[in-house]
Amino acid sequence: MSCGEPHETDCAEVLDHLYEFLDHEMPDSDCTKFEVHFEECSPCLEKYGLEQAVKKLVKRCCGQDDVPTDLRAKVMGRIDLIRSGQSVPDKEVSTAGADLPGVAKE
Repeated sequence: MSCGEPHETDCAEVLDHLYEFLDHEMPDSDCTKFEVHFEECSPCLEKYGLEQAVKKLVKRCCGQDDVPTDLRAKVMGRIDLIRSGQSVPDKEVSTAGADLPGVAKE
């Protein structure tokens, strides 16, 4: 996504690292660049607002459950593979949450 306008920080970079920004997992200097970008770019600001709302909803609905460290690592690894354009095997993740409440086994 891009608004078509030139920015100091490219829209693709902002969207690729949006969750790091939302989760406060980036240096302050990068946060400042993102904040400036959101002031200039309404499509990215809209995407930020949507993702922030989803994150709040998930926290409200599922915030009481602790996520096992290995499951988080598997999910983050899969996200990285998808972002890099690599194919992701279905079987690897299909059993990742099999022992978690509310996750059906295949």
